Amino acid sequence: MADMQAILTVVPALDSDLEELAELAEKLQSYLLEAEPDLRDVRMVRDGHVPEGSKPGEVIAVGVLAVTLAPVVLRSVVRVLEVWIKNRPVRSVKVTVGKDTIELNATSDAIQQKAIDYFTAIHKSHDAE
Repeated sequence: MADMQAILTVVPALDSDLEELAELAEKLQSYLLEAEPDLRDVRMVRDGHVPEGSKPGEVIAVGVLAVTLAPVVLRSVVRVLEVWIKNRPVRSVKVTVGKDTIELNATSDAIQQKAIDYFTAIHKSHDAE
């Protein structure tokens, strides 16, 4: 099965500045690499590099990570993000795979869980497009 790329966008708290957002993204990168050893790669998205499938002008380099993973690892990554978001000064983390995006926040209500189940199910058998 081919690897896929997920774009993670940290949505900061309203009172956060760019420096804090960059620091949060670096901490998330480290946390993901430690918590999920099956990830192929986790990189900061830099200025001038728009990940495949993104629309120009949508990606802000600060607070954006590109994650390369096997499709079967997506659910685990989402679970790791749910844990990471709690007790962090972020409103949410957006996870984008292809044209699909899910926004995770600190609540783990039934609606968010159903959305996560659906999102991970449709990308479980991801084929390179």
